[in-house]
Amino acid sequence: MGSIGYTTLSRQSGLLNEMRVVANNIANSATSGFRSEGLIFSEYVQSAPGQESLSMGRANIRNTSLEQGTLSQTNGTYDLAIEGDGFFMVETPVGNRLTRAGNFTPNAAGDLVTADGYRVLDAGQAPVFVPGDAQTVSFGADGTLSADGQQLGQIGLFLPGEDAQILREDGVMFRVEGETVAAEDAKVLQGFVEGSNVNTIHQLARMIEVQRAYEMGQSFLDHEDKRIRAAIDNLMKS
Repeated sequence: MGSIGYTTLSRQSGLLNEMRVVANNIANSATSGFRSEGLIFSEYVQSAPGQESLSMGRANIRNTSLEQGTLSQTNGTYDLAIEGDGFFMVETPVGNRLTRAGNFTPNAAGDLVTADGYRVLDAGQAPVFVPGDAQTVSFGADGTLSADGQQLGQIGLFLPGEDAQILREDGVMFRVEGETVAAEDAKVLQGFVEGSNVNTIHQLARMIEVQRAYEMGQSFLDHEDKRIRAAIDNLMKS
């Protein structure tokens, strides 16, 4: 296969990866706290003395949008949304993780947990406890938890530190490589949940664009294959 074929195949591979990302975004357009993804394309150029340069596209870096999603009012006591930059921190079997999905509920032990059963952490990264016999439970804008008028703690709001890196994991969880700091400008809204920040119309339009680009690349490869086969046949006949 010539350099043109390798260049086109690298482009096709990148488009296929982008199609998977777009499809995942659309599938999670109704997932609470989901952050949409995009792919960053880069050019890889290989050259050697006396030979023509080979340019190939690469699309293996994912970019996560941290824009605010739509806030929907549920009036649920333990439904919490964050207005502004910040994340809740939850305790998982593989370490603490950040999330924007705030549809919580107390478990049998009184710990506030996610839909997956992970405990929600307070400002000191300790589990948030809600008394089982509490009649009224409220959360202030700063995350302060009160039960029957008595303050019990403060739900934690965090951001990656200045030199930290935030990495997406499965679902709506993010891992931080480095330290986390308090998100002091973020506000907690009780009785609300934050939806996905996926723009469905934009994603559908992008899916059509990627599909058409992939079909064009496939058509080019088919024509190139026919050209090479014809050239080989002519050589064998001569």
